[in-house]
Amino acid sequence: MMSIVIISGSPSARSRLSAIVEQVKAALAAEGQEWTEIAVRELPPADLLHAAFDSPAIAEAVGKVEQAGAVVIATPIYKASYTGILKAFLDLLPQKGLERKIVLPVAIGGTIAHLLAIDYALKPVLAALGARHVLGGVFVQDTHVTWSEQGQAVLDAETGARLDGAVKELVRERRASAGAAAVAQRV
Repeated sequence: MMSIVIISGSPSARSRLSAIVEQVKAALAAEGQEWTEIAVRELPPADLLHAAFDSPAIAEAVGKVEQAGAVVIATPIYKASYTGILKAFLDLLPQKGLERKIVLPVAIGGTIAHLLAIDYALKPVLAALGARHVLGGVFVQDTHVTWSEQGQAVLDAETGARLDGAVKELVRERRASAGAAAVAQRV
C-alpha cells in the first residue's frame, strides 16, 4: 500500500495550522488511510539551512516522501508565500521528488488576499519537483480557526467540511491511481 505523507511547514508547534493538520489526519483515518507526518520544524535547523543531504534526519524525511504515493503539504502563508522552513525542506527533495505522486496543498493565511498563494507561490515549486497531479488545494483564512478556552485551535464547520472533501478527493484519486498501476502491471 502506498503511504500518505503530511508535510507541515509551520515553524510553530502550537498554531492554527496544527488544527488543520489534525483535521486532515482525522479525515484520512475516517477514510481508512494511514499517514506519516513530517513536521519540518523538528528537523535539525543546521541540516536544513546547510542542505545537509547526508544528515540521517533529512535522509529519513526525504525517504518518507520518496515512498509516498500521496503528499499533503500544509503551510501558513507569510508575505504572500509559503514558509521559508518549508522551502528549505522542499529544496532537499530530489529533482523529481514529487513525480507520480498525488499532492494536496493546504494553506492558512491572515487575509483573503493570500488566497492565490497556493496557485502562484506553491504550485510552481511543486511542478518543478515533478508533481503533475496536484489537487486544487484548500486555503483557510485564519479567522476560521479560533482558540478555545482550553487553548486548543478549533476549525469552524465550513472549513472542516472543505478539508474533509479535499481529503476524500485525495483518497479517491489515490485509489484510482493505484488501480491504474495494478492494471498496467498485469498488461
